[in-house]
Amino acid sequence: MHRTPVLRRLLNQQIALSRAFDRLLPESMVRHGASIYIGKMLPRLARPGLNVMDVGSGRFPVFKVADKQRLGLRITGLDLNAGELAAAPEGSYDETVHADITTYRGTGDKDLVVCMSVLEHVTDTAAALQSISTIVKPGGVVALFAPSRNAFFARLNLILPQRVTSWLLKYKPGAHGGDGWTAYYDRCTPKEFRRMAEAAGLEVVRVEPAYISTYFQVFAPVYVIWRLWMLAFRAVKGEQAAESFCIELRRPE
Repeated sequence: MHRTPVLRRLLNQQIALSRAFDRLLPESMVRHGASIYIGKMLPRLARPGLNVMDVGSGRFPVFKVADKQRLGLRITGLDLNAGELAAAPEGSYDETVHADITTYRGTGDKDLVVCMSVLEHVTDTAAALQSISTIVKPGGVVALFAPSRNAFFARLNLILPQRVTSWLLKYKPGAHGGDGWTAYYDRCTPKEFRRMAEAAGLEVVRVEPAYISTYFQVFAPVYVIWRLWMLAFRAVKGEQAAESFCIELRRPE
């Protein structure tokens, strides 16, 4: 979207002020969930030669082509939209599957299943987790990242019309073309994911909550108020107050 230099400068100033305030907060309050997932969880799990399924990433695969080649990963991309899979950078996937993750049934042969910012967009998260459990082999691992239904931006997204949220997302720092899909946030909280994963026969290895997002950084006064609210919310609800979370699951052998 085109922005005038004056508007861009104003937005950048607001973002800088918001980030300056975050430097006053504890480190655990400023770790972004996507950074935990990409920078911490996946490097620990992605060993050379793994057979991987990337669920729902479409044109934005979790693993960059260079990392895929460096590790010798075999990656199957699964997405509801065949056009999204076709738009991924060349070499991203060795195989593609056009399917709905809530009804798909795998063959239990994948070492690792990755799924980033996808499950908030399905209408039945429990069914999606049941499907994922059929993809991963015994002893294999599932690495998920999702925004929380309890996040303030998620609540707004559920209330506002889709055309309004799609427009607002254009001003979100770090926004890209994958933002703006309809989100349902069905049972998207750490507590519910633990329960649904266990019901699907998966063991919960660890949950990493994150208590920050970039949605309100473009208006520093609102951002500061929201951050103070987050401190109080976390003190009362713990990980249920998370804006987003990463969860590592394992299929028992």
